[in-house]
Amino acid sequence: MEKHDLIVIGMGPAGMAVTAMAANMNLDVLAIEKHKVGGECLNYGCIPSKALLKAGEANEVTRNLKQYGIKLDAKTEIDDPLEVVRKKVNQISGAKTMKAFERANLIVDQGAAKFVDKKVIEVDGQKYTADKIFIAAGTRPMIPPIPGLKDVSRLTNLNIFEQKEIPEKLTIIGGGAIGSEMAQAFSRLGSEVNIFQIDNHLVPSGDEEAGRVLEEKFKKEEIGVFNSTGIDKVEEKNGKIITHTEKGIFESDEILVAAGREIYLEPLELGKAGIEYDQNGIEVNSRLETNVKGVYAIGDCNGISMFSHAAMHQGMLALMNAINPTPIKQFKYEDFVVPWSVFTKPEIAQAGMTEKEAEEKGLDFQVIKSKYGDYGRTIADGKPEGFVKVICSSKGKVFGATIVGEAASELIQEWVLAIQHNLSMFDIMMTQHSFPTISLLNKRVAEKWMMGKTDSGIVTKLAKKFI
Repeated sequence: MEKHDLIVIGMGPAGMAVTAMAANMNLDVLAIEKHKVGGECLNYGCIPSKALLKAGEANEVTRNLKQYGIKLDAKTEIDDPLEVVRKKVNQISGAKTMKAFERANLIVDQGAAKFVDKKVIEVDGQKYTADKIFIAAGTRPMIPPIPGLKDVSRLTNLNIFEQKEIPEKLTIIGGGAIGSEMAQAFSRLGSEVNIFQIDNHLVPSGDEEAGRVLEEKFKKEEIGVFNSTGIDKVEEKNGKIITHTEKGIFESDEILVAAGREIYLEPLELGKAGIEYDQNGIEVNSRLETNVKGVYAIGDCNGISMFSHAAMHQGMLALMNAINPTPIKQFKYEDFVVPWSVFTKPEIAQAGMTEKEAEEKGLDFQVIKSKYGDYGRTIADGKPEGFVKVICSSKGKVFGATIVGEAASELIQEWVLAIQHNLSMFDIMMTQHSFPTISLLNKRVAEKWMMGKTDSGIVTKLAKKFI
C-alpha cells in the first residue's frame, strides 16, 4: 500500500488549490480525479459559460452595428460558437494548467475514490494511505421532481457545451446564475429562449431590485421570463420538448435544467471511515475538518458556499490548518466574506447582506444607492442600466453591497475588503478613485452617505460658525 503525506480526492477548484500549494511545499501529494482535472468549473461551468457569453456578446455587437447601417469589412459572426468554446477550454486545461501539478502524483480517469477506513483510500483496486486527506468531491446538477423530466432528452451544464448546434428554441428551468447566463448567451446566438422558475425574480438568492433590472434587460432582448411559474409536466414528442406550465404549453428543441446543485457522496463510502454527513453535505468544523481527525472536506461537498472561488479559498485554509503546529491560531472559514457574481449583461454581484437579509436580522440600517444612469462614464459607454447599493449603519459600518451593472463583478471586491476588514463608508469616501473609472461609483455611494451626515443641523451650524 502506497503511503503519502496528503491525499486529495477531487481535482476541481478546491482540490487543485490544495494539490498545487502542497506540492509547492515539497509535500508528497496524491491527487485523485475520476474524470477531468479542473472539475466542473473549468470543464463544464465557470470557464466555458464565460466563453459562450463572450461569443454571444460578439454576435450582439455585430447585429447592432448592422441595424445602424454600418458595413463590416470582414465576417464577424461566429459560425460555430460551441466549437470555439470547446477549443478555448482545451487550451486552458492543457499543458499550462497541468504544469502546476507536475510535482504531485496524479490518478486521473481511473475510477472514483472510496474510503476503506479512516486513513485508507481505494482507487481501481489499489490502496493508498496518508496522514491528511482532503475530500473535494464537488456536486452535480439537481434534477427537480417534475413529472416526465427524467424521461426526456435534457441538457445540464455537464453536456450543454457539447451540443453540435445552437437550438432554434430553448426552454430553461431555473433563473439563477446558470439559467440567466445561458439564457442571454443562447438568445444572443440566435435561440428563442424562455425561462421558467418558481421564484419571483431572477437570481433569487440575491437582491430583488437587482434581479428586476436584469429582467428588464431580458425583456428588451426578447427573452421570456416566467417567474412564480410551476411546471406540471415535461414530455418529448416528435423530437420536440413540450413543457406544460401554469402559464401555458411551450414547445422547444431543447430543455436546459439549471435548478441548482445537489450533493452526491455515496461513491465515497464515507461510512467506512466514520465520517459524518447528511443531505446538506459533509459536516465540518470552523477549520474545515470533519469529525475524523486529519480528514478535511472542502468546496461544494460540505455545502457551505457553492462557489468556485469559495472552494479554492477553503482549500487554502484547510491546508494551512492541516500544517499548522499551533492549534491556537487557526484559520476559520467564517471569518472570510464570500462574494458572488453573475456574468450576464448587466452583471450582478453581491457581498455581505442583501437589503432583505438585513431586514430579517432586525438591523438598524440605511440603504445608500448610486445609479449608473447618473454617471457620465457609464452613460458615455452606453451602459446606463444598474446601481450600486450599500447597506450600512448610521455610523458607516458596511453590512453588505449589491451591484448590478457594467463591471459589477470587479466593483464588488472593494466592498468585500471593506466588510472583511471593518472599513467604513468614510474610508471608502476618503480613498481616491481614478476618474472616470466605473469604480468611482463606489466612491459616489460613500459620498452620498457623507452628504447625509453633513446635511444634519449640527454640522450646518458648525460650518456657518467657523467659515
